Amino acid sequence: MKTLVALLAAGLAAGFIAASHAKLPAAAPKSDAEKKTEADKAAATKAKEADDLGKAQDKAVANYKKRHPAAMSGKKK
Repeated sequence: MKTLVALLAAGLAAGFIAASHAKLPAAAPKSDAEKKTEADKAAATKAKEADDLGKAQDKAVANYKKRHPAAMSGKKK
């Protein structure tokens, strides 16, 4: 019984090793329209992220000015 279990385990291990070394087929080449769509989407995402970053920075500056009015007037405590 132990021999059967050992052989089964060895077979499974060999199968997992062989499967992990298998190569996937190459992806199909993209058409020009797909490339353009992907580039447009990436540009829109980049623009939105830049806008969101600007808003977050403006909010942080407004919060800092609200909390530290002496720092904005040039006077030190």
